Amino acid sequence: MPTVAQLLAQADLPESPSCALDAELLLAHVLQKPRSFLRTWPEHSLPPSQLELFNALMARRRAGEPIAYLLGEQGFWSLDLQVNNTTLIPRPDTERLVELALELGPQGRARVLDLGTGTGAVALALACERPLWDVIATDLVPAAVALADSNRKRLRLNNVHIMTSDWFFALDTEPFDLIVSNPPYISADDPHLLRGDVRYEPASALVSGADGLDAICHIVQQAPAFLKRDSWLLLEHGWQQANAVVALLEDRGFHQTRSWQDLAGQQRISGGQWRG
Repeated sequence: MPTVAQLLAQADLPESPSCALDAELLLAHVLQKPRSFLRTWPEHSLPPSQLELFNALMARRRAGEPIAYLLGEQGFWSLDLQVNNTTLIPRPDTERLVELALELGPQGRARVLDLGTGTGAVALALACERPLWDVIATDLVPAAVALADSNRKRLRLNNVHIMTSDWFFALDTEPFDLIVSNPPYISADDPHLLRGDVRYEPASALVSGADGLDAICHIVQQAPAFLKRDSWLLLEHGWQQANAVVALLEDRGFHQTRSWQDLAGQQRISGGQWRG
């Protein structure tokens, strides 16, 4: 039977920019051990059942399937989240949305809304950092709602309520102290949809009309009816959409509109304050 060292030396993932890391993550997952085990016990041999599983996972990764879907989990903020192909994979850049929400949102008790929650990443990170916040999270896809609620239960975050809703449709009229969203914002003809991990992610969570702004337009138009005076709306968007999103916010009557950079220095989050 091949050893850990032999399997890692033979790992071949030509399309992956992180071949060695991917192979280590998949092998540790199969062995149900931490990655440190691979270096501590390089001569460990895999039994046939584990070897078969490892080879199958490597084949799927070689075909381009995201590593997070293969592992069934993804780290975000300080949380380990379950993921599957009913939702987007949480990205590190979205942690900037969490940072800004914590900075601009109330420090005490507050009612906060996360639209299009997916895995629940943003809502759960906010609830974890602000135990006094009552966080409502919505998603149109029932399977995504089930996944987010599973993550909520596993993390024991009782200050989050996750519900099925087409954006604001199923919400009551009680206003919020803060609204955040990482909505779909890719144009329907964007060539990036045919490359990398997004090929395996649900199109409904990625694509939003001809210019990618349909969902953002809807949120900007509807949000004031659900915001308290002086509360913020924060939106993640594409790296070339900042000016367009700020213009939408200003046209709707938001104040203090601006954009913020992500980890790569791109303007990827925009927001404004509603004064009524």
